Amino acid sequence: MKNSDPKPPAHLSREAKSWWRKLVAEYAISDEGGVLILQTAMEAFDAMRRAQSTISTEGETIKDRFDQTKSHPLHAVARDSRAQFLAALKALNLDIEQEETGKDGIPLGGEQLALVDLDKFRR
Repeated sequence: MKNSDPKPPAHLSREAKSWWRKLVAEYAISDEGGVLILQTAMEAFDAMRRAQSTISTEGETIKDRFDQTKSHPLHAVARDSRAQFLAALKALNLDIEQEETGKDGIPLGGEQLALVDLDKFRR
């Protein structure tokens, strides 16, 4: 990261700040619009992670006031935050090479940019 690279906002998590630095360095994001979209992406990423953490702690389901089991309400937050995160990454128009896969869908050797494996963003 160069000295002139935009620094991640202080309110982002350590994980989001790490991704910020990787993306800024890899794709030379420095214009105001790109930085704003990147900030939006990382804020959505953090919201997704917080929702996932709470769901992990409290469980996938909860009981409502009628003692009926229902999906945890934060599933919607996690889903929507993930969609916002991915939309913001798409809006950055990053030139991400897709991995070549065999017939079975398994990547064919060689390490690709970490963003290609979006499972790294999921828990």
